[in-house]
Amino acid sequence: MGFATVTELVDAEVAGQSWYSTWRKSPSQVSTIGIWFDLSMSPGSPVPQYYAATPLVGAPMSYSDEQGLYHGRNVAPATKHLKRLTVLSGVATALPMPMMLCDYLFYYPFIDEGSTDEQALDNTLTLPRYTDGAGVQVMAVSVAGRTGGQTFTIGYTNSDGVAGRVSPAVIQNTVSVNGSIVTSNRATARASGPFIPLQAGDTGVRSVETVTMAGADVGLFALVLVKPLAQLQLRGIDAPVEVDYFTDFGQLPTIVDDAYLNFLACPSGSLAATPLHGDITVVWN
Repeated sequence: MGFATVTELVDAEVAGQSWYSTWRKSPSQVSTIGIWFDLSMSPGSPVPQYYAATPLVGAPMSYSDEQGLYHGRNVAPATKHLKRLTVLSGVATALPMPMMLCDYLFYYPFIDEGSTDEQALDNTLTLPRYTDGAGVQVMAVSVAGRTGGQTFTIGYTNSDGVAGRVSPAVIQNTVSVNGSIVTSNRATARASGPFIPLQAGDTGVRSVETVTMAGADVGLFALVLVKPLAQLQLRGIDAPVEVDYFTDFGQLPTIVDDAYLNFLACPSGSLAATPLHGDITVVWN
C-alpha cells in the first residue's frame, strides 16, 4: 500500500500503527579505514550472528531465526515502512562513517579460499523475501582471515531468472578481521566496494550457483545476499545523525515482515571500542 499523502501517514501514527525501538552495537573488531564492515557480526543488541551453518549450503535469514534490529510485529496484509533512523557515537576514531541498512536475506557459509576448483553451492532453499531478486546484491564477508591479493568470480542467476551469469573478477583485500567485506578496498584496482559487481545489464540476484578462486589463499568467507534499504552518514561525536525518510527523501523504504535488518559501515578508522547507539521508527498501513 504505502502512503499517498501526509494525512495518511499522520493518521497511521495517530492510530498506533507505528513502532519505535532502540539498538546498540559495540564492535570489538579492529577494522581498517575504507574497508566496509558487516556490523551484524559485532557484539551488542541485537546479538551478533556468525554465518555458521553447513558449508556451501544456502541458508535463509529472518528476524524470527537470527533477530537483527527489531522492527515490530508482522503486519500483513498491511505494509510496513521505515520512517526514521538515528545513530550516534561518543568515540570519533571511526568517524565520519557512511552506513547502509540492509535486509539480510540468504547466505552461503564457509567458502574455501584454498581451493581453485569450482565450488558448487546448494540452493535447495531459496530467498525468503524479494524472491524475484530485484535489487538484491551479493557481498563476501570474511569469517576466517586471508593473505589477500587473489581474485574470484561467482556464477549466479539474475533477477530476470537467467542462469549462468558470471561476475567480473574481484580482488580480495589483505584485511584478516572477521566481518570485513573481502572485496572492499579503496586503494586497489578491481576491488568492488561492499557488493560484488554483476555481469553487464544485471541489477539483482536470485541465487548464486558457483564460486571460483583464480588462485589459492588461506581463509574463508560467506556470500551474503542482501537488499539495501536506506543510507545515512555519521559525521562526528558532536551530534547524532537523524534521518526522516519522509521529510528528507519524500519516500519510505519498505520493510517486509520478518526481515533481518542490520548495518554495513565503512569506517574511517578502527571500529574497536566505538559504541554505536541508535533507534528505528517504522509505520504501516
